[in-house]
Amino acid sequence: MKKLLCILLGSFICLTTLLQIWASAQEPKNILSIEAYDMLNTVPNTYLIDVRTRAEYQLIGHPPMAYLYPYFIWTGKLGKKGDGWIYEFNNKNRSFVQEISKKFQKTNNLLILCRDGTRSILAAKELIKNGFKNIYNVKDGFEGAPFPYFEDENRHKFYRQLTKRNKIPTLNHRRFDGWQWWGLPWTYDINSKYIYPPDKAPKEEKKKK
Repeated sequence: MKKLLCILLGSFICLTTLLQIWASAQEPKNILSIEAYDMLNTVPNTYLIDVRTRAEYQLIGHPPMAYLYPYFIWTGKLGKKGDGWIYEFNNKNRSFVQEISKKFQKTNNLLILCRDGTRSILAAKELIKNGFKNIYNVKDGFEGAPFPYFEDENRHKFYRQLTKRNKIPTLNHRRFDGWQWWGLPWTYDINSKYIYPPDKAPKEEKKKK
C-alpha cells in the first residue's frame, strides 16, 4: 500500500512539474528594450514587430527596423476614460496573426513592441497560442509607462498618489522608460519595407459608370 502511494505521489509530482514547464513555455519571455536591440544585432532570424496603431507608428515615431502589424485598429472615435477623454483604438485587428504568418516563420525570434507593454503582451500571447515558438514581449515599450511606475503594486499606488497630491508636472508623462528612454535609434520616416503589408496592396479602381 505504501509503495503504491509513493508511486502515485511521485507520478503526481512529475505531472505537476511537467505542467509547470509547459505553462511557462507558453508564456512570452519578458525583455527590456535594450535587450531587444541587442538581440536584433546579435541573434540571427530576430525581428521587431511594432503592434501600435498606424498613427502612433508615424506621428510618435518608431524603431527604424520595426515591422508594423497593428494589434488594434484606431477608430478615431472619442471616448470617456476615467476623468478624461481618449481617441479609441479598441477594434482588434482580426488579420493580425494571419498577416504575421505570411511574413515570418513560427521558429523566428519575434520581439513584440507597443507603447508601454500593455498591447504587446496580448499580441505575444496570441502568437504563442497560434504556434509561434520564440516570442518576446518588450515590456517597457517604445515610450514607457506613465510616470511614476513601479511593478510593485503597493509602491506604484503610493507614489502615484504622492505625485498627484503634490502636483508633480511629470505625472502621467512618458519617456521615463522604454525604447526612447534608452536612447535607441528611432525615426519618423516611413520605409515601405516595414509598413503593414495590407497597406501596400493596390486599391481597386472605382468602376466607371
